[in-house]
Amino acid sequence: MTPAEWAVLVFGAAAIAWVNWYFFLAERGTAVAAVMAATGGAGGGVPQVTVAVKGGYSPATVRAKAGQPVRLVFDRQETSGCSEEIVFPDFGIKKFLPAFQKTTVEITPPKPGRYEFTCGMSMLRGTLVAEE
Repeated sequence: MTPAEWAVLVFGAAAIAWVNWYFFLAERGTAVAAVMAATGGAGGGVPQVTVAVKGGYSPATVRAKAGQPVRLVFDRQETSGCSEEIVFPDFGIKKFLPAFQKTTVEITPPKPGRYEFTCGMSMLRGTLVAEE
């Protein structure tokens, strides 16, 4: 192989490794669901977290109390086809996320545990952690 072919091979392998790290291993932060102040009927005593959707979920981990409802507001800040849907398999929820809009999903985790959420292609991943 020529040096140029080796360079292309090494670059390709590095690009594949970076994509796998970015989508499957990179940490995106944690947020604790907090009750929002009631203004104009919003909040209503339900803990809420806004999750930015742009090449992943930020924060990617949300902590909430088991047995209590939590409101997740997905703020989709892109037009990528991968991020146009949010799926909560444990709750049977699948919702379309319009580009550059906020979409609310309200969930009540029945018991302590980890509940995964993904995009429709299962490439973007996040976790709802229900605690005692």
